[in-house]
Amino acid sequence: MTTTTLAALVPALPFAGAVGGLLLGRKAPGFVRPLAVLPALAAAVLAVVVAVQQGGGPPVTAATELTPTGSVPVYLALYLDGFAALVAVLVGVVATCVQLYSTAYLREDPRYPSYAALVSLFTSAMLLVVYSGDLMVLLVGWEVMGICSYFLVGHYWETEAARSASLKAFLVTKLGDVPFLFGLFALAVDAGSFQIPKILGAVASGGLDHPTLIALLLLAGVAGKSAQFPLHTWLPDAMAGPTPVSALIHAATMVAAGVYFIARLLPVFTASAAALVVMAVMAAVTMIGSGLAALAQDDIKRVLAYSTVGQLGYMVGALAVADRGAAVFHLMSHGAFKALLFLGAGVIIHAAGTNSLSAMADMSGLAKRIPDAFWTMTVALLALAAVPPFAGFFSKEAVLVAAEDAAAGHSALAPAGAGWTVLVAGVLTALLTAAYATRLWLMAFRGRGAAAPDHGKEPLAMTGVLWLLAIPSIAFGAVAPWLDDWFDSHELTPTVLTSVLGTGAAVVGGVLSYALWQRASATAARRAAAAVTPAAGGAEPASEAAAESAAQAPEVAEVTHDHPVVPAAPAPDPGRALLGPLHPHAAAGFHLDAVYRAVFVRPVLAAAGLVRFLDREVVDTYVRAAGAAPRLLGSLVRRAQTGNVQTYLSALLGGSVVLAVAVAVLANVNAGS
Repeated sequence: MTTTTLAALVPALPFAGAVGGLLLGRKAPGFVRPLAVLPALAAAVLAVVVAVQQGGGPPVTAATELTPTGSVPVYLALYLDGFAALVAVLVGVVATCVQLYSTAYLREDPRYPSYAALVSLFTSAMLLVVYSGDLMVLLVGWEVMGICSYFLVGHYWETEAARSASLKAFLVTKLGDVPFLFGLFALAVDAGSFQIPKILGAVASGGLDHPTLIALLLLAGVAGKSAQFPLHTWLPDAMAGPTPVSALIHAATMVAAGVYFIARLLPVFTASAAALVVMAVMAAVTMIGSGLAALAQDDIKRVLAYSTVGQLGYMVGALAVADRGAAVFHLMSHGAFKALLFLGAGVIIHAAGTNSLSAMADMSGLAKRIPDAFWTMTVALLALAAVPPFAGFFSKEAVLVAAEDAAAGHSALAPAGAGWTVLVAGVLTALLTAAYATRLWLMAFRGRGAAAPDHGKEPLAMTGVLWLLAIPSIAFGAVAPWLDDWFDSHELTPTVLTSVLGTGAAVVGGVLSYALWQRASATAARRAAAAVTPAAGGAEPASEAAAESAAQAPEVAEVTHDHPVVPAAPAPDPGRALLGPLHPHAAAGFHLDAVYRAVFVRPVLAAAGLVRFLDREVVDTYVRAAGAAPRLLGSLVRRAQTGNVQTYLSALLGGSVVLAVAVAVLANVNAGS
């Protein structure tokens, strides 16, 4: 079969699996799991075949008119270049891993059939976005992903958190989609087409009349979809959904769509220097803010969620300095290790019985209970922290190299200011990333306290997927330089400067987090010893430091008969020590949700209350009066109809007298005038 035929089958197979799963979910439940896994696996295999056939060469295009619109027609079009082929492989592989993992993770869930069908539809929509050569068809996949995310995030709809998170994800992303839609229309009007090749041709010939306006409108939609400041707040809350859904959203779909869209239409954005500067500032704020917030989170999934926000900031930063190769390289690398992190977190949560890192820090032996998750997540966290030779090192360094070139004025497209902004923020974020990655590893796997509960061995479907994803997390960075043609990039190799800056920052962050962990652990141990000693023997504290610790925590010990009962001290948390007074603000996401409630939600609710009052007290009053007046008039007329002839004659006589008097008065008035 031709490349175009195979490419058409890639999104079609998961879509067929979704339809089959929905139709057969209740009638033939035995087919649900095969219909979930096999279409995704077949799509992944076909995506690999398509990538090999495309070979990083010239784009493969095909188009047929879908519907005439009277102005700009819409085409069912394919636009397949190197990085589209690679991103499709990422989507297919991660979706297959998620579906396979879910067969065990949700094996007792009665809503698994609908869940699996929605994941398949989610995958199909993302593949449609990747392969589409027409922006209107791309928009269909873009919006279908938003709908699927609403249902999947709200999978546990019995809980308030899941209902609120799904609604928030839907509304925030739709908030960005409104200007995005206007941007698509403005772009089509200027370029005369929705087809991507024609749009790129129009940009190359200077055919865009409003490049800055179009770029900023499109950027608003990307900020919502890819969780960039200030529309990133939905992503941490979306952790209320099942863990495999989090892996799919964070690694290969939804949030990746916005980055992919900018990469696909990067010439539109590079046509406006102002848009690139705005993009660079947005990426810098996103990177640094999310790194600080991740250091303060106690829920392991929220730590990883803020990590995703920051890594997406790296990708947007690479696009802000006009290097889509570095952006897509980091998108691919991040997709592998972030899927591994979330699926590994699912194993940890299953073993520990909690999402809380502080609770895990009070458990010992968790690493031995789940060795597969321990080793694979260690690999993924090293890749996240950009430690060489793992994949994250190479892809993050590619972003820093691109920023360095722009800052030095070597880029013909990106302003130097954008380069400096991304470079400084990227190095600082590398330090923060290593710090929170080390913190997560220490609190999850190096806890001290009671033995971790034994919930049994995790199924092979869950642990085997972890080892599969560990392979690209280790090796992808090393093979990426041989894929320059696919990435459309001239430089994916780290330089000495960026290697020293990035790796140095990562080492500082990791060492600092480890030192603070050790210090906090020692302090907790001294407090526990100081609390037990006087209770057991009645002696004075052994040292001045112990006495001070006991004075600071007088409630630690409580004596019951011969055995002291010592309540557990707070688990050591290097993030709390590192952030200091900033910790509560970072834990609350710097109160951005509170700002939104004050600026947007409350005024809207107040306006809705005013409209309700006007509708009930004013409009309804007029409506009720309009109905009451005829009823009153009818009542009066009905009372006059007595059926007594004498009453009617008396009324007639009275009326005649009134008329005669009125005529006489009017005649006198006219005579006097």
